[in-house]
Amino acid sequence: MSLRLHVDTGRWRAHLGRALAASPDLVPVVKGNGYGFGNDRLLAECARLGGAAGVATIAVGTYPEAGAAVDAFPGDVLVLEPFREVLHGALAQLGHPALVHTVAAPEDLPALCARARSPRVVLEGLTSMNRHGMPPPQLGALVAEPGAATVVGATLHLPLGGGHLDEVQGWVEAVAGVRSWFVSHVGAGELAALAGAHPDRRFRPRVGTALWLGDQGALAVRADVLDVRHLGRGQPAGYRQRRTGGTHLVVVSGGTAHGVAVEAPGAVSGLRQRAVVVAEGLLEAAGRVRSPFTVAGRPTWFLEPPHMQVSMVVLPERATPPSIGQEALVRVRHTLLRADAVVMS
Repeated sequence: MSLRLHVDTGRWRAHLGRALAASPDLVPVVKGNGYGFGNDRLLAECARLGGAAGVATIAVGTYPEAGAAVDAFPGDVLVLEPFREVLHGALAQLGHPALVHTVAAPEDLPALCARARSPRVVLEGLTSMNRHGMPPPQLGALVAEPGAATVVGATLHLPLGGGHLDEVQGWVEAVAGVRSWFVSHVGAGELAALAGAHPDRRFRPRVGTALWLGDQGALAVRADVLDVRHLGRGQPAGYRQRRTGGTHLVVVSGGTAHGVAVEAPGAVSGLRQRAVVVAEGLLEAAGRVRSPFTVAGRPTWFLEPPHMQVSMVVLPERATPPSIGQEALVRVRHTLLRADAVVMS
């Protein structure tokens, strides 16, 4: 009984190679659940890319993730969460020579210098994201007087969707002392325009999702059919003893522990998206929720909400039921996926 991420290794690595060839300064991001692969596997892939494609720097999300990264990857490890004295001041690894720290507030730079000898840092600008960072005057002041730190560049975390050329241009012009800019969610065309406009600057895209998950055709999530039975009309089943019409009940591996049917709040815009949300809400109110499992080539409906490690789904009575042991395809958000195994083929 397992939920597995199957990877066409040759096709996946070919995509990684194309991405790095198109953007040699790309900084791979390894964080969270490792985009469904697991961080250990992605760190090993980064080490391979360090030799094959010259990747010299990777990024991790948090200081706890940095410990495994500096052990597995031979180059620099940029920590994306900003250093805060009150949160990170007691961490033993602050002085590791491979780490590049993010500083998002002026008062945190001297605090970091007191904890780590000659730390290397990137300074974060406060962009339209309004999450972390400093406005241009504060950032520029730290570039001019970094104290005992070495400033290796500035970092800009930008909203999704592109269209950030003017914003990045404004930062480059406002903080003239920065030669290397780490950026997120800036498209290839925008990067080319920035490089053309500022040939003396280096623009380094930090990329996670588009790198690891950029070729969905190389990836497939599969579950096992664990049990199959026919339910007669009105026959109860499941924790909630739901009664249905005549159906085939199929028990499949995969539940909330794997990220199945676990969703972050969505961003809904436009009449069509709103109509879809309303329609799905009405179906759910009527007890009908489409599941992410495709069984025997057919989409399925949940009998009830997924369990921790298995789900109960139903097929129409007229459908040909699957056999125990048959595989089912699963549609799951990879940034929430916790697969039991990753199968590289």
